[in-house]
Amino acid sequence: MFSIRFASFLSKRYVSTCRTSSLSPSPPCSAIQPWLFVGLGNPGEKYQSTRHNVGFAMIDAFAQSQGISLTTHHFKALFGEGMVDGVPVLLAKPQTYINLSGESSSFFFFLLQAGALAAYYKLPLNRVLVAYDDTDLPCGVLRLQPKGGYGRHNGLKSVIYHFRKNREFGRLRIGIGRPPGQMDPRAFVLQKFNKTGRERIDSAMKEGADILKMVVIRGVTEAGRLSNADQKYKHLISDDKES
Repeated sequence: MFSIRFASFLSKRYVSTCRTSSLSPSPPCSAIQPWLFVGLGNPGEKYQSTRHNVGFAMIDAFAQSQGISLTTHHFKALFGEGMVDGVPVLLAKPQTYINLSGESSSFFFFLLQAGALAAYYKLPLNRVLVAYDDTDLPCGVLRLQPKGGYGRHNGLKSVIYHFRKNREFGRLRIGIGRPPGQMDPRAFVLQKFNKTGRERIDSAMKEGADILKMVVIRGVTEAGRLSNADQKYKHLISDDKES
């Protein structure tokens, strides 16, 4: 059973982080709570590299930077687990279509609070972060927030609904720009980037991987304070829509 297998994975790290010198009594020690990073996107080759799938791409970029394999399927999601600076990190890419992403995310949230894992620690929503595409930000601009609404993003709306309408979880917004002219936003997000947009997004993926590592080490609020300042003026060189 997954919960038993993963509890074993966590317990090894729990023990290693709680070791103290044998010369002194070991004080009580609580386990380090893991982080759950969820990327939103659509499964299948058809949607690879589209604007709507930058949430998936961000999880892939972070996984690659930390040597974490996303090869396990659990509860309708592609899943990976690893350690970042001594902190357990769980990565998930829901394999339901994006407007139903919350269905898979809620299973992970429930799973991490239930069963064998509850013996180690509970995972509050402030240890969950969702990465997703955002048409309200210029292409390639990132914004880290500790909570918020869903804007025009139906996938994030689904996540909030399945978290019992609780919005107290982190989000990494990935700017994809706005559709040109009168173009249908639904068609725009399902298209691939042009050359300029691709370059900006590739750069944003590298920056985002660093930001997610900072989240693990410093938390969402502090990481956001530092990273958002760097991202704030990127709009001066990034148009609201791809050129």
